Amino acid sequence: MRVVIQRVKEASVTINGNIHSEISQGLLILLGIESEDDQTDIEWLCRKINNLRIFSDDAGLMNNSIQDIQGAFLVVSQFTLHASTKKGNRPSYIKAAKPEIAIPLYEAFVDYLKSISNLKVGTGAFGADMKVALINDGPVTIIIDSKNRA
Repeated sequence: MRVVIQRVKEASVTINGNIHSEISQGLLILLGIESEDDQTDIEWLCRKINNLRIFSDDAGLMNNSIQDIQGAFLVVSQFTLHASTKKGNRPSYIKAAKPEIAIPLYEAFVDYLKSISNLKVGTGAFGADMKVALINDGPVTIIIDSKNRA
């Protein structure tokens, strides 16, 4: 699993002109799932994200986690995070999991994040044409791949 995490002041997902989900201060998580991913990737990534100290403390230093600020999450599936651009100019998405694998893993990721954080977890809609809006805070953007844990 690969995530792009953005610290946000606010973020939302709009589908067919209607706001599907929105959060105020917290983390927008763009989640890419590949075929080899499993529950261990979900658990490791969710714990890592929940404990990341990327929010400012009273001194302006990034010492607080999302738990410390009682923020929220917005999780959006994004298969394009597994694009391969090695050959030609048209990306290949061969490493991205097919929907029959990706949808249950996406749902399990959201459920596990809810269970360990006890915070609001908004979502996109898997496979939908989504419009994602955000106000990046900082900006702070972090990429984590569960296959590169060491």
